[in-house]
Amino acid sequence: ACSAFSQKSCEECLKNVSCLWCYTNNTCIDYPVRSILPSSSLCSLSNARWGVCWINFEALIIALAVVAGLILVSITVCCCYCCYCRKRSRSRLDEEEEQLARKREERRLESLQRKHERKLKHDEIRKKYGLLQDSDNPYSRFENE
Repeated sequence: ACSAFSQKSCEECLKNVSCLWCYTNNTCIDYPVRSILPSSSLCSLSNARWGVCWINFEALIIALAVVAGLILVSITVCCCYCCYCRKRSRSRLDEEEEQLARKREERRLESLQRKHERKLKHDEIRKKYGLLQDSDNPYSRFENE
Protein backbone atom coordinates (compact mmCIF):
# COMPACT_ATOMS: atom_id res chain seq x y z
CA ALA A 1 0.00 0.00 0.00
CA CYS A 2 2.89 2.39 0.73
CA SER A 3 4.46 1.87 -2.71
CA ALA A 4 1.38 3.51 -4.25
CA PHE A 5 2.58 6.84 -2.81
CA SER A 6 6.02 6.65 -4.44
CA GLN A 7 6.98 9.57 -6.73
CA LYS A 8 4.27 11.71 -5.10
CA SER A 9 5.12 13.76 -1.97
CA CYS A 10 6.49 13.07 1.48
CA GLU A 11 3.37 14.43 3.19
CA GLU A 12 1.06 12.10 1.29
CA CYS A 13 3.30 9.12 2.05
CA LEU A 14 3.56 9.84 5.77
CA LYS A 15 -0.17 10.19 6.25
CA ASN A 16 -0.04 6.43 6.69
CA VAL A 17 2.02 5.77 9.86
CA SER A 18 3.27 2.45 8.58
CA CYS A 19 5.12 4.14 5.68
CA LEU A 20 8.68 5.45 5.41
CA TRP A 21 9.75 8.12 2.92
CA CYS A 22 13.22 7.96 1.36
CA TYR A 23 14.55 11.21 -0.18
CA THR A 24 17.37 9.57 -2.18
CA ASN A 25 14.99 8.12 -4.76
CA ASN A 26 11.67 9.72 -3.64
CA THR A 27 10.07 6.40 -2.75
CA CYS A 28 7.49 5.49 -0.17
CA ILE A 29 8.17 2.09 1.38
CA ASP A 30 6.68 -0.01 4.16
CA TYR A 31 8.39 0.62 7.49
CA PRO A 32 10.43 -2.47 8.44
CA VAL A 33 8.65 -3.37 11.68
CA ARG A 34 10.79 -6.47 12.31
CA SER A 35 13.86 -4.29 12.90
CA ILE A 36 13.67 -1.16 15.01
CA LEU A 37 15.75 0.93 12.62
CA PRO A 38 15.49 0.69 8.84
CA SER A 39 18.58 -0.87 7.27
CA SER A 40 20.98 1.33 5.31
CA SER A 41 20.44 -0.84 2.20
CA LEU A 42 16.78 0.17 2.26
CA CYS A 43 17.46 3.91 2.84
CA SER A 44 20.15 5.82 4.75
CA LEU A 45 19.01 7.27 8.08
CA SER A 46 19.88 10.82 7.05
CA ASN A 47 17.54 10.56 4.03
CA ALA A 48 14.73 8.59 5.70
CA ARG A 49 11.63 10.34 7.05
CA TRP A 50 9.04 8.81 9.32
CA GLY A 51 6.17 10.57 11.10
CA VAL A 52 7.07 14.07 9.87
CA CYS A 53 8.85 15.28 6.74
CA TRP A 54 10.83 18.13 8.27
CA ILE A 55 13.13 15.96 10.44
CA ASN A 56 15.24 13.05 9.26
CA PHE A 57 15.30 9.71 11.01
CA GLU A 58 18.85 10.19 12.31
CA ALA A 59 18.00 13.50 14.00
CA LEU A 60 14.79 12.01 15.34
CA ILE A 61 16.69 9.16 16.99
CA ILE A 62 19.28 11.55 18.47
CA ALA A 63 16.57 13.89 19.78
CA LEU A 64 14.62 11.03 21.35
CA ALA A 65 17.80 9.63 22.93
CA VAL A 66 18.68 13.03 24.40
CA VAL A 67 15.17 13.52 25.78
CA ALA A 68 15.14 10.00 27.26
CA GLY A 69 18.59 10.59 28.78
CA LEU A 70 17.48 13.86 30.34
CA ILE A 71 14.41 12.22 31.80
CA LEU A 72 16.47 9.37 33.27
CA VAL A 73 19.05 11.76 34.71
CA SER A 74 16.36 13.96 36.25
CA ILE A 75 14.58 10.96 37.79
CA THR A 76 17.88 9.71 39.20
CA VAL A 77 18.73 13.13 40.63
CA CYS A 78 15.26 13.46 42.16
CA CYS A 79 15.46 10.01 43.76
CA CYS A 80 18.93 10.68 45.18
CA TYR A 81 17.86 14.09 46.46
CA CYS A 82 14.72 12.69 48.08
CA CYS A 83 16.64 9.87 49.74
CA TYR A 84 19.24 12.34 51.02
CA CYS A 85 16.56 14.72 52.33
CA ARG A 86 14.65 11.89 53.99
CA LYS A 87 17.83 10.65 55.68
CA ARG A 88 18.71 14.19 56.72
CA SER A 89 15.22 14.89 58.09
CA ARG A 90 15.27 11.62 60.05
CA SER A 91 18.60 12.50 61.63
CA ARG A 92 17.31 16.00 62.38
CA LEU A 93 14.19 14.54 64.03
CA ASP A 94 16.33 12.15 66.06
CA GLU A 95 18.52 15.04 67.21
CA GLU A 96 15.45 17.06 68.21
CA GLU A 97 14.01 14.11 70.13
CA GLU A 98 17.31 13.61 71.97
CA GLN A 99 17.49 17.30 72.78
CA LEU A 100 13.91 17.31 74.09
CA ALA A 101 14.61 14.21 76.20
CA ARG A 102 17.73 15.86 77.67
CA LYS A 103 15.80 19.04 78.51
CA ARG A 104 12.98 17.00 80.05
CA GLU A 105 15.46 15.09 82.20
CA GLU A 106 17.19 18.34 83.26
CA ARG A 107 13.85 19.86 84.28
CA ARG A 108 12.95 16.73 86.23
CA LEU A 109 16.27 16.79 88.10
CA GLU A 110 15.92 20.52 88.84
CA SER A 111 12.40 19.92 90.12
CA LEU A 112 13.59 17.12 92.41
CA GLN A 113 16.41 19.32 93.69
CA ARG A 114 14.01 22.19 94.44
CA LYS A 115 11.63 19.75 96.15
CA HIS A 116 14.47 18.45 98.32
CA GLU A 117 15.54 22.02 99.20
CA ARG A 118 11.95 22.93 100.15
CA LYS A 119 11.71 19.81 102.33
CA LEU A 120 14.96 20.74 104.13
CA LYS A 121 13.74 24.32 104.64
CA HIS A 122 10.36 23.14 105.98
CA ASP A 123 12.09 20.65 108.29
CA GLU A 124 14.27 23.46 109.67
CA ILE A 125 11.18 25.57 110.35
CA ARG A 126 9.39 22.62 112.00
CA LYS A 127 12.48 21.93 114.11
CA LYS A 128 12.70 25.59 115.14
CA TYR A 129 9.11 25.61 116.38
CA GLY A 130 9.23 22.08 117.80
CA LEU A 131 6.83 20.64 115.27
CA LEU A 132 9.29 18.10 113.89
CA GLN A 133 8.21 14.63 114.95
CA ASP A 134 10.64 12.17 116.38
CA SER A 135 12.01 10.01 113.63
CA ASP A 136 12.07 6.96 115.98
CA ASN A 137 8.37 7.18 116.74
CA PRO A 138 6.54 8.99 113.95
CA TYR A 139 3.12 8.06 115.40
CA SER A 140 3.52 9.86 118.72
CA ARG A 141 0.47 11.57 120.11
CA PHE A 142 0.14 15.29 119.61
CA GLU A 143 -0.28 16.96 123.00
CA ASN A 144 -2.27 20.10 123.51
CA GLU A 145 -1.16 22.43 126.25
